[in-house]
Amino acid sequence: MSRENMVVVAVDGGEPSNNAVRWAANTANKRGVPLRLASSYTMPQFLYAEGMVPPQELYDDLQNECLRKIADARDIALEVAPDIKIGHTVAEGSPIDMLLDLSKESTMIVMGSRGLGGLSGMVLGSVSAAVVSHASCPVVVVRDDNAVTEDTKYGPVVVGVDGSEVSVKATQVAFEEAQARGAELVAVHTYMDNSSPAAGAIVTEDQLQQVDQQRAKKLEDALSSFSAEFPNVTVRKVVTRDRPVRALVEQAQGAQLLITGSHGRGGFKGMLLGSTSRALLQAAPCPMMVVRPEKLPK
Repeated sequence: MSRENMVVVAVDGGEPSNNAVRWAANTANKRGVPLRLASSYTMPQFLYAEGMVPPQELYDDLQNECLRKIADARDIALEVAPDIKIGHTVAEGSPIDMLLDLSKESTMIVMGSRGLGGLSGMVLGSVSAAVVSHASCPVVVVRDDNAVTEDTKYGPVVVGVDGSEVSVKATQVAFEEAQARGAELVAVHTYMDNSSPAAGAIVTEDQLQQVDQQRAKKLEDALSSFSAEFPNVTVRKVVTRDRPVRALVEQAQGAQLLITGSHGRGGFKGMLLGSTSRALLQAAPCPMMVVRPEKLPK
């Protein structure tokens, strides 16, 4: 299936969804690509007796309610970016299935952390978690408490870099986002002291500085080809001895987007998001994009 350069945003009419629509409209505008509003409906079982076929009027009412939510989301998007092209998708069935299907042909899925069937009381709703774990394209989660504000909309794009294959993909996406937004890119590489040559022993300051220099060289190498490809992107490199979640949350204060790759295992059995990605989705102070491998490992 061919992939279209398009931003898709999940719509359910709630305020978290509206925040996601605003973010997606701004992103589509900066990238110069169309925005697609996506909503779905299912027939609640309590509306009809078991074994009975619901009348068509019920389906029509549910579909019309979805279309009203789409129309409201369109108005919100046009307030943010009056000139963007907007399409929509309304599907009967699971919102997860709808969004995963759309992810196969889109460049980005954007969604709020709750709504669309998300579980009350959870920082990351069940639908959001499923889509982030299984989508075929990068997914951005805009939590209730981290919508972009006037103070952060000109902030940097932050990306975690660890040298892995999925990190390379995340870094490329980060350069693309930084260029489209005219934003500084903050590339963060972290490591713990036990990765130094003298783990478990007394480590001198000279040894620590040597490890810092090695890590800085590793980060420089990981960025060099992208810096040549995106010469207009200003890059700030951060190498720190810290846990990845804590370091990335600190660097993402005041950012407009945090990007990370996720190494989760393939298949629907087992964990599809790494522990760092899961923790960041709950703790990030700004909208967060998760980039997964295009081909999941066996």
